[in-house]
Amino acid sequence: MENILTKAFDTPFGTTPFERITPEDFLPAITQLISVTTAEIEKIATNPKTANYENTIEALAYSGKELNTVSSIFFNLNSAETTDRLQDLAQQISPLLTEFSSKITQNEQLFARIYRVHKLTDRSTLDKEQQMLLEETYKEFIRSGAKLSSEQKKELELINKDIAKKSLQFGQNLLAATNQYFKHIKDEEELKGVPEGIKFQFAEEAKTRGLDGYVITLDYPSYLPAMMYLEDRNLRMELALANGRKAAQPGMYDNRNLIRELTVLRSKKAILLGYRNYAEYVLEERMAKSPATVENFLHELREKATPFAYRDVEEIQRMAKADGIKQVETWDHSYYAEKIKKERFDINDEELRPYLPLKSVEKALFTLINTLFGLEFIPRTDIEVYHKEVQVYEVREQGSYKAILYTDYHPRKGKRAGAWMTSYQNQYIENGENHRPHISVVCNFTKPTAQVPSLLTFQEVTTLFHEFGHALHGMLANTRYPSLSGTNVKWDFVELPSQFMENFCYEPDFLQSFAFHYRTGEPLPLEKISKITQSKNFMEGYQTLRQIGFGLLDMGYHQHNETIGDIREFELLQTASTQVYPIHSDMCTSTSFSHIFHGGYASGYYSYKWAEVLDADAFDHFKSQGLDDNSTAKKFKTLLSKGGSEDPMQLYIEFKGDEPTIDSLMKRAFGQ
Repeated sequence: MENILTKAFDTPFGTTPFERITPEDFLPAITQLISVTTAEIEKIATNPKTANYENTIEALAYSGKELNTVSSIFFNLNSAETTDRLQDLAQQISPLLTEFSSKITQNEQLFARIYRVHKLTDRSTLDKEQQMLLEETYKEFIRSGAKLSSEQKKELELINKDIAKKSLQFGQNLLAATNQYFKHIKDEEELKGVPEGIKFQFAEEAKTRGLDGYVITLDYPSYLPAMMYLEDRNLRMELALANGRKAAQPGMYDNRNLIRELTVLRSKKAILLGYRNYAEYVLEERMAKSPATVENFLHELREKATPFAYRDVEEIQRMAKADGIKQVETWDHSYYAEKIKKERFDINDEELRPYLPLKSVEKALFTLINTLFGLEFIPRTDIEVYHKEVQVYEVREQGSYKAILYTDYHPRKGKRAGAWMTSYQNQYIENGENHRPHISVVCNFTKPTAQVPSLLTFQEVTTLFHEFGHALHGMLANTRYPSLSGTNVKWDFVELPSQFMENFCYEPDFLQSFAFHYRTGEPLPLEKISKITQSKNFMEGYQTLRQIGFGLLDMGYHQHNETIGDIREFELLQTASTQVYPIHSDMCTSTSFSHIFHGGYASGYYSYKWAEVLDADAFDHFKSQGLDDNSTAKKFKTLLSKGGSEDPMQLYIEFKGDEPTIDSLMKRAFGQ
């Protein structure tokens, strides 16, 4: 029987036929498409005609599109709707794809043609996007070992396979360890301080497990409100310790040895390719360019943020002392921060939730995107989905099809924690046809019930806007080549649109347009809106120092070339200058640090703060011109549409007129 994944999808807009795919389709489909793409590559490599841009660089850019699509479908499902079977398949498929990728970049005939084109092509005959593709293709091969000896290439191939396998295992361990723990509470008195809506959420979780009472899990929609509202300090401590021990205890889900192995493997790869360490290898292809630049950036921010962080902690300590607490611990921070926030601004997440139903927030977001960028979102019920909770939209621009958008908002057992944007199909232009992208936004917001819709915390509102910033980067893409399309940009540039979009959540006029009580229809009081905007930088010193700690930890791991001994000790050494609370020997951040050990942020976690400089500068520019200024919005839309086809700093200068400075971020964060 023909495999559904190896033929053109007979669906609207060529969307993925989710409801007809079985897990058993993936391995044979990917195996077959690897063979098909290998033949495509071989045809390019053995072309008897003299190598030129079109028959080598461009031909390579358009190869393997079907394989990329099916691989994207598989790995996206493994994140959003995984099963034991998909996880088993991932362990087989990841090494296959890694091996295949290595064979392409180590194909000597192919590289000889690329080398010739790179050396002999007159750049003036190429436009900016073509020049970028030529440079990026050449660098990709060099950085993948094209100039290594045969023996070294084999070694690199084995290293890449091992990295892919261990990275995948890290993520699976973390998901399993997160799901393994839950706190069953029978006595409602133990939940003193927790708002009724959160208690109801805990009760619903208990019901799904066939239990009476309440259940708190380590999934963030459960864990975070528990840490914010539970008056029972011992229970907060138990939850915090459980969260800090995730994948850091002896047993089948222990990530500590995987961290040691991954850091050594990455170091070996970098040294084999001629770099001093993995951070140097990665950062060569970032806006920052070098570890020294990143560390100087983080240290400068740390110096500015530290006094404000200690000021924040002193506030926590003063309030905790009134409750008889002599030594404030990490499990006290969220609880007392929420009390201070309530006292100072007279707002808390739970009283804001009724005014922030997901559907209203989403509608306002769609309206904003339409106003700024001219996109419309048309619900479609005839497009297949991978879960009944997924909603599909046809995105249109001036009445014409622009993209497909999938939204998936609520937690499930087989769905990893957090929020992310991804794509099922890339945008590209080939033979005059503009193939439009299929984008997905995945979150973990509280589920609706029969009586109450999904209500968001304000932080979840900003999370939704953040992920839609990434989605805009994908949906607005308009480049020739798939490898330069959408979010395929320098890693420390990719967070600009996402963090830029968060700024709108703090604009009073915009909040007034959609924040209405889901039952009464009453608008969110103006004084509450004013408090939200005033509270934007609440505890910003502490949060900034915490983020810098993550960045320094990331850089520490990836400039270290030896086997690491005790993971907790190493972590403390790297982050000591950012710690403001006592450290507990059985708590570990690294084993849950999926950004750098499972995601793509290795040597790149600093980019969140780097992008904050960009987004603060960009939003200041927007405000100076008027938030509804069509000319400014059009320039920003152009910046997003060009993806990675031009140098990111040049794109930014074309948008704003000059380079960004740190001034707007300092003003926004600390009033300086």
